[in-house]
Amino acid sequence: MKLVVVESPSKSKTLKKYLGADYEILASYGHVRDLEPKTGAVDTRDFSMKYQVIERNQKHVDAICKAAKKADEILLATDPDREGEAISWHLAEILNEKKLLKPGKLKRVAFYEITESAVKDAVAHPRDISMDLVNAQQARRVLDYLVGFNLSPLLWKKISPGLSAGRVQSPALRLIVEREEEIERFKAREYWTLHLDTHKDRQAFSARLTHFEGEKLTQFSVENEARQAEILKLLESKEAKVMQVEKKRKARHAPPPFTTSTLQQAAVRQLGMTTDRVMRTAQQLYEGIDVRSGTVGLITYMRTDSVNLAKEAVADIRGYIGKKFDQDYLPSQPIHYRAKTKNAQEAHEAIRPTGVARTPDSLKNFLSQDQHRLYELIWKRAVASQMTAAQFDTVAADMMVAQGVFRATGQTLAFAGFLAVYHDDEDDEEEAKLPPLKEGEVLPVDKLYGEQHFTQPPPRYTEASLVKALEEYGIGRPSTYASIISTLQDREYAVLDKKRFVPTDMGRIVNGFLTLHFNHYVDYDFTAKLEDRLDDVSNGKREWTKLLAEFWKQFDSELAAKQDVERGIPLDEKCPKCGSVLNLQASKRGLFIGCSAYPN
Repeated sequence: MKLVVVESPSKSKTLKKYLGADYEILASYGHVRDLEPKTGAVDTRDFSMKYQVIERNQKHVDAICKAAKKADEILLATDPDREGEAISWHLAEILNEKKLLKPGKLKRVAFYEITESAVKDAVAHPRDISMDLVNAQQARRVLDYLVGFNLSPLLWKKISPGLSAGRVQSPALRLIVEREEEIERFKAREYWTLHLDTHKDRQAFSARLTHFEGEKLTQFSVENEARQAEILKLLESKEAKVMQVEKKRKARHAPPPFTTSTLQQAAVRQLGMTTDRVMRTAQQLYEGIDVRSGTVGLITYMRTDSVNLAKEAVADIRGYIGKKFDQDYLPSQPIHYRAKTKNAQEAHEAIRPTGVARTPDSLKNFLSQDQHRLYELIWKRAVASQMTAAQFDTVAADMMVAQGVFRATGQTLAFAGFLAVYHDDEDDEEEAKLPPLKEGEVLPVDKLYGEQHFTQPPPRYTEASLVKALEEYGIGRPSTYASIISTLQDREYAVLDKKRFVPTDMGRIVNGFLTLHFNHYVDYDFTAKLEDRLDDVSNGKREWTKLLAEFWKQFDSELAAKQDVERGIPLDEKCPKCGSVLNLQASKRGLFIGCSAYPN
């Protein structure tokens, strides 16, 4: 008998069908061990760690150990990323401690998609556990532990009991707070735009003033109503002369298939899902859905920042396009994309359907509403990524009215290309048609008018825009974005108001404390560089314990220097009754100043 260990029980049924009766499939139910939840779990002299089995998963570990005794071979098939690699290593360590492993008995297999061919291929080509990936995960866990276990008690002492600070959540909170402060500081500025309404052959259209008296207008060239009235008076005329007509063919190329980050952003924006819901639904599609032909994984592994597709997948998609569309929709050669991120994650492919023939419509009866909508999004984006560009005919006409030049623009879709399958609401361009215009012809001036505008403050972050910002700043990695966002909400440091993040009073106090006294550790550049170094550990380019030693040396010295810090009120302000230090604190009723000697 061969034992296969996966992370989630929902995969078991699918794998059992593919591998047959000779295989027993058991689930670890996620992580099996973690650092002991107390001070001293990490020895900062050599970074040795004290692990313990997670209590809720003890019974699953016991079941795996019991099955391992009887097994001829043990295949660790946890997820194909850093966390999955670490789970496999922890299981191997537990089995070793119990002396249940003989040489060659344990192997690591990775499933990037849960289909029969992929599963059988992975089982036929096992590998060793990658210690580079394991060490990268351990380094992350140690850093999170060192930051959390040392900064959180300071927050309890200086602000309020029960607060916590996280290595990546704290810079994310800073983004939200700084955006709120920008909004509060913002002062609206007035400006005006001037417009012309005209027509030709009963087709009305509008143009905007771009030049006046030979000068190009900027946003604030017309700052108030008096100035716009003055310009309108100078532009009074009964006719507009067409000076120039530009016609261009513009191409818009298909976006690449989804990465974790772009999937989260698109699903939040287009489907109204939360990042957490996106990842849970994607996990279900990856692990397997019972469709007419049996249980099958419908998408490839959903934690990736690669935009590559396997050759077989590209051939499958191109074959589908060739059958379902005219030849103009299929490029002569496959389209290849490059990842924008410097260190592409471990997963080998972008997120795609495991079989393009399984169209969203054909699966509708087997999927929940969330599953169907998300699968449709993934399927359409993957198919579109191998289609030809959309073509637009654009027209720009400049018209002279007195001393002003007005520009009218129009755009029409000439060839749909990939837009026949997929379009993103964010990229929608208004389609406006202009009548045929010729240089030198004269058009009537139906109306000249100004429009008042005010500059707008930067918008608060949505889940989609926060994910985009985290990625741009290099804070966290795609697989952690959903947990960063949910942690900020669970700790009540930020709330969603009309689908936009607003920092709470407590969130602002915590951010203020950290930016004032530990600015280095909530600095965006520092956080991004640390992530890059952790990626170097994954790739075998950096020694993980040296990275930890460098971090701890600086962090420990700053901690020692801050032990006497008091936050929230002037350092010389004392309790009027007993002379003890006053602290700014928070309760359910709001913020208050309290004596540090309370209740005495």
